[in-house]
Amino acid sequence: MTDSPFTPGATRNGVREFTREEVGLANRNSGALLETLDCDITPAGTHYLLTHFDVPMLSAPDHVLEFAGAFDAPFTLSMDEIMAQPQVTQPVTLECAGNGRAGMDPRPLSMPWMYEAVGTSEWTGTPLAPLIARAKPHDSVQDFAFIGADFGYDKGVAHAFGRSLTPQDVAELDVMLVWGMNGAPLLPQHGAPLRLIVPGWYGMASVKWLTKIEALEHRYQGFQQVETYRFRACEGDPGQPVTRIHVRSLMKPPGVPDWFTRDRWVPAGRVTLSGRAWSGGGVPIERVEVLLSGDWHDAALTGRAGRYAWTGWQIDWTATPGLHELACRATDAEGNRQPLSAAQNLGGFANNSVHRVRVHVAESA
Repeated sequence: MTDSPFTPGATRNGVREFTREEVGLANRNSGALLETLDCDITPAGTHYLLTHFDVPMLSAPDHVLEFAGAFDAPFTLSMDEIMAQPQVTQPVTLECAGNGRAGMDPRPLSMPWMYEAVGTSEWTGTPLAPLIARAKPHDSVQDFAFIGADFGYDKGVAHAFGRSLTPQDVAELDVMLVWGMNGAPLLPQHGAPLRLIVPGWYGMASVKWLTKIEALEHRYQGFQQVETYRFRACEGDPGQPVTRIHVRSLMKPPGVPDWFTRDRWVPAGRVTLSGRAWSGGGVPIERVEVLLSGDWHDAALTGRAGRYAWTGWQIDWTATPGLHELACRATDAEGNRQPLSAAQNLGGFANNSVHRVRVHVAESA
């Protein structure tokens, strides 16, 4: 490589500023490294993290999961008893509901995710449904609330993080109680010693540091169920709940990066582009298209590790000198396709617009 295509400071002027609080959230939480899109399974240390409050430091030998509320046979389980249940390991792609929020205009004030709030791990645990059945929920149960040990304030309201699923959700979704990640015990930041995994749904449903499952004869009214994670058009709109992951794809950034802008440099000639695509509910990816020189081209799909795991894709590109904007978009088997621009909502949720990458191409040195 000879002269740099990146002009120092050229793109710094006019960048919309982030608030001090957003910068603090971005320092505390972390996204996956897009270069690890080569991996079927995301290394645990690079899997995305979003923690609402503080990470509870829980002792596995002392931890107890309580089944409470409208059950005929409520009980508690120690971690040893949970780990003695029938075991399953399943690759599942998790994505934060706020992934892409920073690309919305206007940008909602919250964790300013760009593209990286996603990862795929092999989760080890036991199916939830048999344990729910063992506790014998009343026929009148409308919701199962899942309560974590993490506690704090959001918009002035004190609460432990909690989410709920209906009896129908529990029957239809392959929900797991999980104690392992990629062949090792859960890390503290990933919910140790016990968490929920709800395959095919955005990550807020997969409650970490799980302490209690409560059967309710009314709809759960927890803060993170009714005040957040809803598609709202404006203040006062009750909105619709955020649930299943929307179809999406990402490109592994080709070549080498500019430190500040993350724009890319590649030499002219043949370049193999690759990435991952996924959709919610276990729906397979049917097509990935890549924008090259202004036209969309079909990429080859390279398979997935499981029903709820992302699908690999790749395509060869003959890179010519100049500045190029590449993009990728996925279509799933139900016909859902990524939009070119984000659909606005008050919370900045589920922005699955196409991933765009600026690439400088020059003759190699």
